Amino acid sequence: MADAKLTTSLTGAAGEHYVMSCLLRHGLIAALAPDGAPNLDIVVSTTNGRYQCGIQVKTRRGVGGDRGWHMSQKHETISSPSLFYCFVDFQSDIGTKPLTYVVPSQVVANAVTRSHATWLSHPGAKGQQRKDSNMRRFLPDYAKIFLAESNPYPEGWLRQYEDHWAQLVFSEE
Repeated sequence: MADAKLTTSLTGAAGEHYVMSCLLRHGLIAALAPDGAPNLDIVVSTTNGRYQCGIQVKTRRGVGGDRGWHMSQKHETISSPSLFYCFVDFQSDIGTKPLTYVVPSQVVANAVTRSHATWLSHPGAKGQQRKDSNMRRFLPDYAKIFLAESNPYPEGWLRQYEDHWAQLVFSEE
């Protein structure tokens, strides 16, 4: 069995290549950004070069109880009209079509910021004050975070972004 770090690296690479394949199939030019590019994994352009955007890919393999993706504190501030996230869920069955959510970075920054602030404001399981950390989660349902409060990100909120590649495609004028 492969070690966990290698498995995570392979899953991340598989997600990036899957997203590139989808972009190319939609008639866009897509290339992997150089290793170490700070906020994006894929550079995208229309065929005429008039529109470019960046994509950061987050990939999961269908394991974990909350069905979410790991994020960090920096994702609260990464927001640009030309930056998108592709959240890929390969699910647990290798024969199942991956789920892909194409989400504007402003939406991600807002969800991560609001959910983390709400999580911090509620006491922990033993009534203790929660300690802040760098870790954040991007979830398909934030019900456990927002508790009885109005949940702005209920089960199903990501469906509007599922395979929403069209938001990346602008007219070729």
